[in-house]
Amino acid sequence: MNSQPQKKRLTTSAMIASIAAEGQPTISAPFGHALVSLAQQRTDVVGMTADLSKYTDLHLFADAFPERFYQMGMAEQLLMSAAAGMAREGFTPFVTTYAVFASRRAYDFICMAIAEENLNVKIACALPGLTTGYGPSHQATEDVAIFRGMPNLTIIDPCDALEISQVVPAMAEHQGPVYLRLLRGKVPLVLDKYDYRYQHGKAQRLRGGKHAVIISSGLMTMRALEAAEALEKQGIEVGVVHSPVIKPLDEATILREAGEAADANRLVITAENHSVVGGLGEAIAGLLMRNSVTPRYRQIALPDAFLAAGALPTLHDRYGISTEAMIRQITAWLEA
Repeated sequence: MNSQPQKKRLTTSAMIASIAAEGQPTISAPFGHALVSLAQQRTDVVGMTADLSKYTDLHLFADAFPERFYQMGMAEQLLMSAAAGMAREGFTPFVTTYAVFASRRAYDFICMAIAEENLNVKIACALPGLTTGYGPSHQATEDVAIFRGMPNLTIIDPCDALEISQVVPAMAEHQGPVYLRLLRGKVPLVLDKYDYRYQHGKAQRLRGGKHAVIISSGLMTMRALEAAEALEKQGIEVGVVHSPVIKPLDEATILREAGEAADANRLVITAENHSVVGGLGEAIAGLLMRNSVTPRYRQIALPDAFLAAGALPTLHDRYGISTEAMIRQITAWLEA
């Protein structure tokens, strides 16, 4: 008789499951609630979407301010052009869709209508990276690579519900276009344990470690913290630096952290929910090379490939961005 414990059987719903671990605290729709709070204070804020209000948490705004909500239908290019027009008239539009549609389908319209004119349009896009199991049609694994080359565009990849609630008003205060990699639905609550406060354009050290330091963004900061806590029980000390703003990078903080690591012969690891090509890891690698800072350096990222469809927990482990996969990889690098 097989006495090994059976793995929990995953259902189809796991393709769109929350990224929170079992028992982890979450907050529902932090973006939607934060936008409603912001709009109560600022009459210039409007909400716009391409038939995805329910799936980007913008429905909360639509319910609270129906006269300031614009449903543009399945027309992402029109959505971006209309948002540009609203910004020209003095409004601050918060635009939502899926990250694949903004980056692949509406790129030229964002570039020409919004970024070139440095207009005050805030683009919040759900399903960044590998946060859905519905395959390449929905997985925006290359959105940062696509947008990093666009002048004037700020790119933000928040870690958790707390940070999203703080990022929304910061986006509104920032003059110019912003692209937000949006975590939607029941979003994990992580950074409250670290007395964290979002500072626009700043990376922050969340914990120190004498063996390695992980510089991460988005949900991978959550995974980095989980991995660091697990590795500490094995006597391995791993620091974590959260870099929510991918463009422009907080160069001073990253150079200081990587420089200290190089001097101490600590491993520097970047971790991102994005392709290994063109994202946070390559941005940091380029920064370090240009400044002659050369620590031992490794990347944790998604492969340069179209990814499979399936249950998110299975896919995260297969493609190396689960906590367990990170622990295995970091341990192997340190032992090499």
